[in-house]
Amino acid sequence: MNGGALIVCIGNELVADDGVGCAVYERLREMTLPDRVRLSFLGLGGIDLLEEFAGEELLVVVDAVQFGGAPGTIHQLGWDQLPAIRPRPVSGHGIGIREAIAVGKKLYPERVPEKIYLVGIEGSCFNQLGIGLTAEVARAVPEAVAAVVSLLNTATQSPP
Repeated sequence: MNGGALIVCIGNELVADDGVGCAVYERLREMTLPDRVRLSFLGLGGIDLLEEFAGEELLVVVDAVQFGGAPGTIHQLGWDQLPAIRPRPVSGHGIGIREAIAVGKKLYPERVPEKIYLVGIEGSCFNQLGIGLTAEVARAVPEAVAAVVSLLNTATQSPP
């Protein structure tokens, strides 16, 4: 492990609430992040997530989710709390985050981060092209950004 952190924001900005990962990415990109933090954006998650790993200690994935909560609810989950793809995928990108990371742990154990978190933003509209985020999800973007920053601060303050 090389230490450091990787933030991967996932989403399709052309598909309503699925674009929340892009909105969070844009906000984070405007900020000064701690040293050794890499920020990445993926239009699709799933197995493409594995290509982003470079031996970081911490991974924070930001994505729209459908866990049954109210739209705009922020879910902050650790690796052991991530739901499996059944009955519903973590995201609408085919293979879920948990499954992609499990594959990565088998294929590239030295590259997969030890600490893994999902900052999931509960969405409600995933079937409309070109309409942007729903109001509830758009209002949740600052809180999602704050959750990511909090995870980074906690991880960087922890002793090695």
